[in-house]
Amino acid sequence: MRAMPRTLPLVVALLIAPALAGCGLGGDFDEINPSLVRDNIHDWVGRDNAKGEPISPSTFEMTDEERRLRDLAYPLIEPPYLRHKFYSVANEYGLNPAIQKQMVNPAAYYEHMMDDKVRSPTSRYAQLTQDIRNDSERLPGFFSTATRVIDLDSKRNKSLAFIPGLTQAERINTVNRIKENDRVIAQVRTSLGRRVANYRYALERLVISSPSQEAVTVEQVLNRLHAEVSHYRVQTAPPYERGPSLAFQR
Repeated sequence: MRAMPRTLPLVVALLIAPALAGCGLGGDFDEINPSLVRDNIHDWVGRDNAKGEPISPSTFEMTDEERRLRDLAYPLIEPPYLRHKFYSVANEYGLNPAIQKQMVNPAAYYEHMMDDKVRSPTSRYAQLTQDIRNDSERLPGFFSTATRVIDLDSKRNKSLAFIPGLTQAERINTVNRIKENDRVIAQVRTSLGRRVANYRYALERLVISSPSQEAVTVEQVLNRLHAEVSHYRVQTAPPYERGPSLAFQR
């Protein structure tokens, strides 16, 4: 199946997004409607360099593990406040290059939260708690997959020295795919650090603007997420076994 070209202008995505609004959501747990999801929906993840500039990707077909790695990476890269929007489908297909820079500003999450004037302080605490827990629940699945991908890439790289008759193109495609997989993991680690900073900023502002006992719960789940992120900054295997949550499986 051919991948959707990254060159499609974002304006086109925004023009077609309203037409999809009625059917874009509605899958389990308000995920993207399965009828709009293709196997390669997240293949673009990892194809940009550290500056967000597209690079020449490997032409090798994605393995099941590589595709799963990207599917699990996306919810940890996309800011929580951009989910469940009429343009979510466009974001999922990588048509919004700026999505990975959204939470560089530690105040971004809080500012988006406060833009919703309908929310009460209690609902804001609840949303913050839920977003933090969602991230925490997603970590073991992603990093377990990352462990397997890293192991296979290590074997793939070593095999280059023992396979006769490899063409230059085959070598380049192999090296590029390994680099792409490494970038996916690096992007998630960078994103997680930003998410923790954004959640911390939001909690601190809520504490002084709308004091509540709910702040204790938020701080507890945030400290747990921070500890997990610190672990995964240098490790890929989960620190302990945790049963999968169906709510966060794609």
